Amino acid sequence: MLYWEDFSVGQVFEGGPRPVTKEEIIAFAKRFDPQPFHIDEEAASRSIYGGLIASGWHTIGMAMRMLVDAVMSRYAAIPAPGVDEARWKKPVRPGDTLFLRVEILELIPSRSKPDRGVVRSRVTLNNQKGEEVLTLMPVNLYRRRPAAKA
Repeated sequence: MLYWEDFSVGQVFEGGPRPVTKEEIIAFAKRFDPQPFHIDEEAASRSIYGGLIASGWHTIGMAMRMLVDAVMSRYAAIPAPGVDEARWKKPVRPGDTLFLRVEILELIPSRSKPDRGVVRSRVTLNNQKGEEVLTLMPVNLYRRRPAAKA
């Protein structure tokens, strides 16, 4: 297990590829975001998007899974206090393949809880064309390395 001290500013993690299917876009949207351009191909073709697109919340969910796989599953993660910013840059469409990039921006030791530290990062999700489809600025908490016992 890796700890807060094992991160460094400027460190980059990558994840993917993560293919996106029409079936998962529709299934997610039917359950959580049932807008016509997410669940109905015909209606979506008449929308400003010109076709079916993934819900932004689905896109964030896919990014989260990739973030867990690429970083959080190897580090001593603690539930996070939030995300400072989320931006949907381009629609995610059926047939897209997503790639994750995480850059560590800042490491802040907790003043009130010395057993943990804050990691601020920039998360970018790109499609197969290299276009940014999502950016996130999460604030994550990680455990600090336990003191060695004498």
